[in-house]
Amino acid sequence: MVVALIIACEVGFWVLLVAGLALRYLARMPRTGAMLLLMEPLLELILLVVTAIDLKNGAAADWKHGLAAVYIGFTVAYGHYTIKWVDGHFAHRFAGGPPPVKLYGLARAAHEGKVWLRTVLMAVVACALLQVAIWYVGDGGDTKSLHEWQGTSLKIVSIHAVIALTYLIWQKKDPGRTTATEEAARPQEKTLR
Repeated sequence: MVVALIIACEVGFWVLLVAGLALRYLARMPRTGAMLLLMEPLLELILLVVTAIDLKNGAAADWKHGLAAVYIGFTVAYGHYTIKWVDGHFAHRFAGGPPPVKLYGLARAAHEGKVWLRTVLMAVVACALLQVAIWYVGDGGDTKSLHEWQGTSLKIVSIHAVIALTYLIWQKKDPGRTTATEEAARPQEKTLR
């Protein structure tokens, strides 16, 4: 039941997001679209309540409950960011909004660092929910799976840190922009020809 609810919450997230943006930009009903977008957190609240009820009714704490905690943590950390990102692309595509900005160099590295901080927030929320579940189940129950999910959350943070660091070490250059050294070399190339 918990896995089905996680899937339903994910599908519901995208359905509400697309419907809200379609109402906002295509149907020119910004308030109605905003109301749909504001319903997004209700999905996670429902998932949290159902997971707690499932544990209260004596269900063994297993990977499904851990996945629910990580999913809620992900939504807390990335939900608004995802909505804002999709909103910007949707506005550009369907409402004549400005094109999304592409970042390069240090700006991209800084952006990736901020995204990594969202992953840290996801792990903090997930680990806190998992710890509450561990306390809730108590000493009499098997909480090994919940402890494993806490470790998985920390591994995700570590892996994402390495990925974010690569954007600082190997900075991608803006293909439309030249450096001062490249500009100085161009006149010499012309005179050599």
